[in-house]
Amino acid sequence: MQRHRFYAPPAQITNASITLGNDESHHLARVLRLLPGAVVFAFDGAGNEYECKVAQVSKSKTELNVIAQLSNEVESPLQLTLGQALIKSDKFDWVVQKATELGVTRIVPLITEHSEFRKADGREQRLQRWRRIALEATKQCGRRKLPEISDVQNFQQFCEQQTAGQRLIFSERGGSGIASLAAAATISIAIGPEGGWSKAEIDLANAQGFIALSLGNRILRTETAALAALALVQYQLGDLP
Repeated sequence: MQRHRFYAPPAQITNASITLGNDESHHLARVLRLLPGAVVFAFDGAGNEYECKVAQVSKSKTELNVIAQLSNEVESPLQLTLGQALIKSDKFDWVVQKATELGVTRIVPLITEHSEFRKADGREQRLQRWRRIALEATKQCGRRKLPEISDVQNFQQFCEQQTAGQRLIFSERGGSGIASLAAAATISIAIGPEGGWSKAEIDLANAQGFIALSLGNRILRTETAALAALALVQYQLGDLP
């Protein structure tokens, strides 16, 4: 049986009822054509999900009655931050979608020396699109926490802000194998652009305590490297069976 999931921020949730806003109400009523009495699920983006029954439906608002709060664990126990160098828009969209499915906590778009995008033009529109993609991916994959999509940062800012846990930079210039990764609950991962990291960026990361890791002898596209790195770190640290 298909499970219909909807997003409602915590402010729209009480112990007994949940109010869906315009977009989610439109999807429920106009796309899925659900009627009062239908059983649906709503999550708050902060880790909570509820089984509900549709009570009232209108064009701009839908009221749900809470049946039960779900208690099974679906989120990753790791706090994973992905610093991803900016790449062509459709590729970055794909990274956001798939990293969300894997369970990443935070995605930081990075300006690097070899980034394909540097200008601020359209930055806010891109951020809003990436956040919509993350929301849809969260709904689809069964997660209950929305990943944070941070504003664009330069690589130095990113390095200086990562002060906890393991800090990893995946590089085509070499590095240790994934088996050398020590146990940690907080992980920051830096993935470079198609042109790779510059020597200055590698030196900067090293100075900030980042450990260089390798993904093997084959050259991976940056979007492939991002997903491979996340999955390997999760597997090595016990998040994936």
